[in-house]
Amino acid sequence: MPKADANKWVNDYSDMLYRFALPRVNDAELAKDLVQETFLAAWRNAENFKGEISEKNWLFTILKNKIIDHYRKASTRLTENFSDRATEDNFFDEENHWEKNAYPKDWKADDTKNIETKEFYEVLEKCKAKLKEIQNTVFSMKYFDGFESEEICKELGITPSNYWVLLHRAKLQLRSCLEKNWFIK
Repeated sequence: MPKADANKWVNDYSDMLYRFALPRVNDAELAKDLVQETFLAAWRNAENFKGEISEKNWLFTILKNKIIDHYRKASTRLTENFSDRATEDNFFDEENHWEKNAYPKDWKADDTKNIETKEFYEVLEKCKAKLKEIQNTVFSMKYFDGFESEEICKELGITPSNYWVLLHRAKLQLRSCLEKNWFIK
């Protein structure tokens, strides 16, 4: 593969790959590193590229695998301090009823119009940054990457009950943050 093709990849796809990686890892420097690792892996394996898919799709596939590898390597560290106890949830009382100040509010919004703006995604990213890393990882794998629950548990080495607790807490915290910063200002 000529060097000019690798330069073309960087020029044509680096921004797209970065925009893909950033919300999944929620760390700008890590996203840049993963994109760089993607280009290096593509360069090293260029002779194996058979053209069955486009270069763009090939690079995105490599990047997805790099992100999964990152999740896999980080999963032990991410779950070390995780507890199954839901004491962090300030949303429910002892009988598992909504706390009065945490009850979901009516967003009174045209969801399709409000969530299609650049500003909404900036708020969403800020809200995701407030999640614990393991919560953000599980949420991103589920809703950005479309992984099935079983795949996420296997990749991260967590139990199904841990998975559901993490996802539940992430959704509650994101909902609360979005209400405060986007829907109900």
